Amino acid sequence: MAGRRVAPTSFQSAALTVTAADSHRVLLPGGTVVARMPSKKSKKSQESINSRIQLVIKSGRYAMGYKQTLKALRTGDAKLVIISNNCPPLRRSELEYYAMLSKSGVHQFAGDNNLLGTACKKLYRCSVMTVMDAGDSDILETIKA
Repeated sequence: MAGRRVAPTSFQSAALTVTAADSHRVLLPGGTVVARMPSKKSKKSQESINSRIQLVIKSGRYAMGYKQTLKALRTGDAKLVIISNNCPPLRRSELEYYAMLSKSGVHQFAGDNNLLGTACKKLYRCSVMTVMDAGDSDILETIKA
């Protein structure tokens, strides 16, 4: 895919190349990768998901962690599985497979396991979270739509 060329500034020796796949990262000439700030729309949707997760924690039923998620998927209790973006690929594919078998939804969380744990109002990391009962939250309708 052809990239878009950006005019170099005084501190850069060559132009930057940004592709559509790496629109959130910028590669500088020395090989340094610089992360760009998320757009307002993605930041707003992330805050929306975080607030819905917090409402599930206050009023619904949920499980955090890989083993509890597998148990919920095997018993058919899980309605939605939320996976952080730095979950190991083998674990992610196994969770997606079990979710497909139990007809549960899967949502790829935009942040890493630190942000997912923070969104759950916990002081520890969490790579997987399962929603068994949404309670007052409309997270199931929002994510599946």
